[in-house]
Amino acid sequence: MLNALTIDVEDYFQVNAFARHIAFAEWDSFPLRVEDNTHRVLGMLDEFGVKATFFVLGWIAERVPHLVREIQAQGHEIASHGYGHQLVYRIGPDAFRSDIRRAKQILEDVCGTEICGYRAPSYSITKQSLWAFDILLDEGYSFDSSVFPVYHDTYGIPDAPRFPYAVERDAGRLAEFPLTTYPVRCGSMEYRLPIAGGGYLRLLPAELVRRGIARINDQEHQPAVLYFHPWEIDPGQPRIKAGLKSRFRHYLNLHRTEGKLRHLLGKLQFGTMTAAIAGSSNRPQRDAGLGAPRS
Repeated sequence: MLNALTIDVEDYFQVNAFARHIAFAEWDSFPLRVEDNTHRVLGMLDEFGVKATFFVLGWIAERVPHLVREIQAQGHEIASHGYGHQLVYRIGPDAFRSDIRRAKQILEDVCGTEICGYRAPSYSITKQSLWAFDILLDEGYSFDSSVFPVYHDTYGIPDAPRFPYAVERDAGRLAEFPLTTYPVRCGSMEYRLPIAGGGYLRLLPAELVRRGIARINDQEHQPAVLYFHPWEIDPGQPRIKAGLKSRFRHYLNLHRTEGKLRHLLGKLQFGTMTAAIAGSSNRPQRDAGLGAPRS
């Protein structure tokens, strides 16, 4: 079964873990490493013959448009990661609309094609910000991958469906591809283990992630989604002074990420998010409750 491989194109100083220490106005003072790191990612994907969906930050596309064109020229799907990497539930509807509209326009100008996909910074479409679905539809997006069906201190909709589904809103129908979790039973309780990539891939053994995705494919007959960032294959990146938790989350096992990715790319089937949804034996069904709230 074809799984979705996704890359969130942002740089090391733009992550939410460092937002309290690095202001948006300071971003231009940091040296960009995203271009070289993304070239390394492109080389790895070419080596394995894999196409992916790149959720590109508008701020990055504005400064290195040739990089976005190169990603597109190599046959990968371009989608939006917003412009300023701000948490959706913190900035509110008006600022969110402005952010995703700006990012979409920049990416469409660079690529010359319509941009239909979106992923929120730090998966920040939560039950506090379900209004974001309406705005995404208003602004011309048709698919999203922002819902993480887990408990977490900054994101998550724990009771959301685990597999692709359709969010029904007054403005229309949005295809949602949630981040992948694997059900683990502990007595009478079921825990959703996040195996979608990023920091979880850096923390967990690659073979455990592979087995989880393979079982989802074989036993649940569903596609999974794997994500990572170009900075996660860059152990030589500058160190940011931040709190212990933020540094742990960001720097853990950076030197092992590429090897883990290679393990997964060699064992599982991956493609773009659009291709994975289209190839799923179970097309997105109506959502299990996320379509009702409007605020």
